[in-house]
Amino acid sequence: MRTAIVWGASGGIGTALVKHLADAGWRVLSVAREPGDVTYLTSEAVAADVGDVESVKEGVQQAEKLVDDVDLWIYAIGDIVSAKVDEMASDEWQRILAANLSGAYLAAHYSLPLLTSEAHMIFLGAVSERMRLPGLAAYAAAKAGLEAFADVLRKEQRRRRVTLVRPKAVETSLWGKVPFSMPPGAVSPDDIAERILQAYQEGHSGVLNL
Repeated sequence: MRTAIVWGASGGIGTALVKHLADAGWRVLSVAREPGDVTYLTSEAVAADVGDVESVKEGVQQAEKLVDDVDLWIYAIGDIVSAKVDEMASDEWQRILAANLSGAYLAAHYSLPLLTSEAHMIFLGAVSERMRLPGLAAYAAAKAGLEAFADVLRKEQRRRRVTLVRPKAVETSLWGKVPFSMPPGAVSPDDIAERILQAYQEGHSGVLNL
């Protein structure tokens, strides 16, 4: 049985991924800030707050007790805030970077020893150049940084596949945090989950525009 880890399992896309993987016969380990939020999806869940280094380390240590190795590793954590630079509090800036960028580094850094030699790592990014709007400096900068991070990681982990997913608008609760409407043609989290599983099956590596 193949094993997957989904970071951010309680989010819209994360939840869809856990469901689709489980339905496809995968063993799925869910990672969430509050594991109780995802126990209805899978009995195997660990706690981790990607804004806290020690929490991430402890989360991975718990994962190591549950699974021997991982074939598919997915980082689906994200957050957004709408605030202009001169009005944004420093803790808001740090929170957005932690969720979208620094947390991805921490999760990957501590998880790498747990991955099989040919594991597939997937990061949920964004079409960051389209998000360079007033009020979205932190989010746009973090997602652009995540794309660069994934590109370098791909070159370092040559035997492993690394995919940066750039979805268009997705119907999740994130839109409730910004002062503009969801664009026409937004896709569902299930659509994104299906395409990600397809990318795994097809051996994708690199940037995946959805």
